[in-house]
Amino acid sequence: MSVSTTPIKNIPITVAHGNGIGPEIMEATLLILKEAGAKLDIETIEIGEAVYKRGISTGIEDSAWESLKRTKVFLKAPITTPQGGGFKSLNVTIRKTLGLFANVRPCVSYHPFVQTKHPLMDVVIVRENEEDVYAGIEYRVSDEVTQCLKLISAPGCQKIMRFAFEYAKQNGRKKVTCFSKDNIMKMTDGLFHKTYDEVAKEYPDIQTEHYIVDIGMARMANTPERFDVVVTENLYGDILSDIAAEIAGSVGLAGTANIGENIAMFEAIHGSAPDIAGQNIGNPSGLMLSAVMMLVHIGQAEIGSRIHNAWLSCLEEGLHTKDIYTHGKSSALLGTKEFARAVIERLGRHPTSMKPVKYNTLTQGSSADYYRQASKATHKKLVGLDLYLADWEKRTEMIASVCENVGQKVGVPLTFISNRGVKVWPDGSAETFCTDLYRCRFMAAKGIEISYEQIQALQSAVLAGGLTYSKLELLQDFDGVAGYSAGQGE
Repeated sequence: MSVSTTPIKNIPITVAHGNGIGPEIMEATLLILKEAGAKLDIETIEIGEAVYKRGISTGIEDSAWESLKRTKVFLKAPITTPQGGGFKSLNVTIRKTLGLFANVRPCVSYHPFVQTKHPLMDVVIVRENEEDVYAGIEYRVSDEVTQCLKLISAPGCQKIMRFAFEYAKQNGRKKVTCFSKDNIMKMTDGLFHKTYDEVAKEYPDIQTEHYIVDIGMARMANTPERFDVVVTENLYGDILSDIAAEIAGSVGLAGTANIGENIAMFEAIHGSAPDIAGQNIGNPSGLMLSAVMMLVHIGQAEIGSRIHNAWLSCLEEGLHTKDIYTHGKSSALLGTKEFARAVIERLGRHPTSMKPVKYNTLTQGSSADYYRQASKATHKKLVGLDLYLADWEKRTEMIASVCENVGQKVGVPLTFISNRGVKVWPDGSAETFCTDLYRCRFMAAKGIEISYEQIQALQSAVLAGGLTYSKLELLQDFDGVAGYSAGQGE
């Protein structure tokens, strides 16, 4: 393959070698990039375990942030996040802080050279990267109950949907499938699905379909060849992309890109694997393919193609690392360093059985291109209050008695009491298992708007009645549409 003689400007990037097998696979990846002719100015930062141990709970120092914001391109090896002790996931922190709203994970089978039950699989998972329960907003709201907030926004949905459709359009993909759970979470997942349907109308040449996430994942595991591009929420996407990578052949073969308006991060999707660190057996393929995605992103698509085709040639020849080695099918079991050298030796070759890759540098646009101002409600009406009472000793009947009196006094009647979302008053079931957290819903009569003074009076009266509340949620109508869900059994 001929290589363009047009001078390529060196591009500054930030590199983190990570923990566990991270330093080994990063060394292998950077050697391949160098020998392939990638034009890079590398700034190295330290993140993860060693930084945590220095007492920095985020796992990243100010100087590292400065490098990331300066280069705007981050190649990251796996890191170790200590368990417990209040440590936050550094991966999530980086994605959210830098606005990396789209996670792109190609999952491709390399049959018959890598063992898989799905020889035709070629799927790209586009995962929303900033919202959902991954916001990590959690509370202990009573002795027995903890809570995690699921946040889904109109801007977040719009950005990821347009990104998924633009990705499909630019890369010659034919279909974009949406996974959600809006049969249960009708407001949060409902917004995600609704936005998908709205954005899909802007791309009439691309096929569309929607699956409830559980059956969607089941079909992905069984017949992944039916999917092309899948767009989904943060938690679902995390689970789905690992499933897809594994059934394609190995999680160790999967790379990923995290794309934002101004900054992008590229990383292998697997963990730091400390149990095999220092043994020269880790597979550098996932990080290397992430680096290929990085090269395409920074305008060095031809070099990315050279590396990817050399890697495919290794697979075809049966030159495999331990995680994909199959006795009788693989021709050689290679260590991390040896595999990197094998890729380098094949630079310039094309695979003969598998289809060669040819990347083009595509302009992804900015998040401003993906987001269009959502319509805002012209009238919001405060119509009620959900008050959460945390008290194991005071059972439903006593709580109902106090709250009924309070509601009548304040002019915002008690309409129902639920426990873990299920109505237990009035007409609750004796079989319903209850914890120590009760939700008491106070609602104004239909069409009546209540005041914040009434809300405050209601809270004070509940406390005066001997009850203790741990949290509250205001109930509002937006242009006549309820901005809150009904209780189960209501």
